[in-house]
Amino acid sequence: MRRLLIFASTLVLFDVAFYSAIAPLLPDYVDNLGLSKAEAGVLSAAYAAGTLLASLPAGLLATRAGPRRTVVGGLALLGVSSLAFGFGESILVLDLARFVQGIAGALMWSGALSWLMAATPPERRGAVIGTALGTAVAGALIGPALGALAAAIGTEVVFGAVVVIAGAFAIAAFRIEEPPVSERQSLGEIGTAIATRRVLTATAFVAVPSLMFGAVEVLVPLRIDDLGGGHAVIAGAFIAAAALEAVLAPLSGKYSDSAGRRRPFVVGLAISALAMIGFALASTIGVVITVLLLTSFGAGVCFSPALTMLSESAEAERLNQGFAAGLSNIAWASGQVVGGLVGGGVADLAGFALPGYAVAVVLAFTAAYATRCAMPVPDPEPEPAPV
Repeated sequence: MRRLLIFASTLVLFDVAFYSAIAPLLPDYVDNLGLSKAEAGVLSAAYAAGTLLASLPAGLLATRAGPRRTVVGGLALLGVSSLAFGFGESILVLDLARFVQGIAGALMWSGALSWLMAATPPERRGAVIGTALGTAVAGALIGPALGALAAAIGTEVVFGAVVVIAGAFAIAAFRIEEPPVSERQSLGEIGTAIATRRVLTATAFVAVPSLMFGAVEVLVPLRIDDLGGGHAVIAGAFIAAAALEAVLAPLSGKYSDSAGRRRPFVVGLAISALAMIGFALASTIGVVITVLLLTSFGAGVCFSPALTMLSESAEAERLNQGFAAGLSNIAWASGQVVGGLVGGGVADLAGFALPGYAVAVVLAFTAAYATRCAMPVPDPEPEPAPV
């Protein structure tokens, strides 16, 4: 179990690192390619769009072909697409490469999370998800540094290295025991389980904080750039924010195992809502960085219980954990896409304040709803009959 947790955690760390490397590079692409804020939002959100498209197919693949094959397929796709991104010189190539990277990410996350959940008892699920998430978020510590390095020495070298790293992960995947392939569910059974209120609600609880980060990952770098900050400032701010979230995610997950999922989820959303109001009012680099840290604090508190609620809700509806992982990818990706595209587009038309206020309203509404929404947990396993 420990070996699997280390593998799954470092795998998603690797994925997140190269996903988040875009932040310090975004102002350069805007300047060199003449992109608008909306076009920058498309580039940032293309990865999440690929993840969104591939999430349920990746979940289906994880349940029927097994998590190992799903992970290895994602690694191969990530290596090829990252190479294309590193050498790409047009916005079309960059957008397409990021899109395919997102498909690869869906395969890797679905395979790794379903593999991990199949080996984890329910009473430890919050702690395990929090540990994996915290390690993955630590990838966002590395990502901005990789982006700044790529800006300094060239994207070809930095993104070309993904091929080698992906190969090493693929070799490691074949050295870890894989759980047996789960019993197949019909498409009708899958659709019925996904459409239940508890699963849809839990999916939305993952999507909302993801929407916030989709907006933040576009708006904060561009706002810092507008205020005179460079690559180092952007990278440093995102590194500090990721460090905070990486520390809080496992603590929040462990706390939710004993205190329940709802309390840390609501508190995290409330903190994030206040932070986004602060972003709307921010007029200095220092305030923008403080806001980024607060959003990461809120996300660190709420993401682990949100993902655990989704896993538990899927289990309560007898939905395979491969599809739970797929739904978590859909929730994350849809939030990222909407946040990135709408945030960038609205900022183009009306400035930075309006998208900040809009995201704050969505977060506050979700927190209010969550306080009134009781999320059912899986039914306990029946005790064996006495002999």
